[in-house]
Amino acid sequence: MILDFEETKKLLRKYRIPFTKTEKISSKKEALKKADQLGYPLVLKVFSPNIYHRTEKELVRNNLKEREELKRAFLSLKKKTPEKGVLLLEKKEEGIELMAGMKRDPVFGPVVIFGLGGVFVEILKDISFALSPLSRENAKKAIKNIKGYKILRGYRNNPPVDLNKLADFLIKVSKLAEENPKIKEIDFNPIFAKGGRIKAVDFKIIC
Repeated sequence: MILDFEETKKLLRKYRIPFTKTEKISSKKEALKKADQLGYPLVLKVFSPNIYHRTEKELVRNNLKEREELKRAFLSLKKKTPEKGVLLLEKKEEGIELMAGMKRDPVFGPVVIFGLGGVFVEILKDISFALSPLSRENAKKAIKNIKGYKILRGYRNNPPVDLNKLADFLIKVSKLAEENPKIKEIDFNPIFAKGGRIKAVDFKIIC
C-alpha cells in the first residue's frame, strides 16, 4: 500500500530529499487559496493509497494557468473520485527527466534504482542498480552506468547535471531505505535535474 501523503512528506523532509512544493487539498476554496500562494502554472493529481498509475487513469490535470481552469479541473477530479484526496503542485521544474527508487530484495536487501525518467523508463528501460548502503563512489557508478549518461553531461541548452548533488540524492534514498525496513519500494519519477537543481516531482513510498 502507498504510504499516506503527509507521512511521505515527513520522511522526505527528514532525509532532506528535495521535492517540488506539493499540497493536499480538500475543497475548491482551499485549492484556490493554495494556488495563489504557489503561483501558476499548476498541476492537480489524485492521491490514493491504492492508485499507482494516475496518468493512465486520467487522474492528472496538467499545466493549469488560471483560476477558472483550476476550478474546473478540481471539480472534474472530485467527480471522478470523490472519496480520494487531491494534490496541488507547482509546475515550475524543468531539465532532464530522471527516476530513482528502491526495491527491497529478500536476499540482498535494499537495491537502489536509477535511470532516465518519465516515459523513457517504460520505453528505453535505461536503468542501473546498486546495493545499499550506497557510497558516493557507488552512487556515481550507478549514474554513469546508464546508456543515457551523456545526456547528463549537457546538451543543447541544458547545462551538465551536478553529479555530486545527483549522487547525494541517491545516497539519501539509500539511507531512507536502510533506516526504515518496513518500506518495500520507493519511487521518484520524474525527477527534474538541471545543473545543480534536482527535485522529485512525483513520489511514492510503498510499505
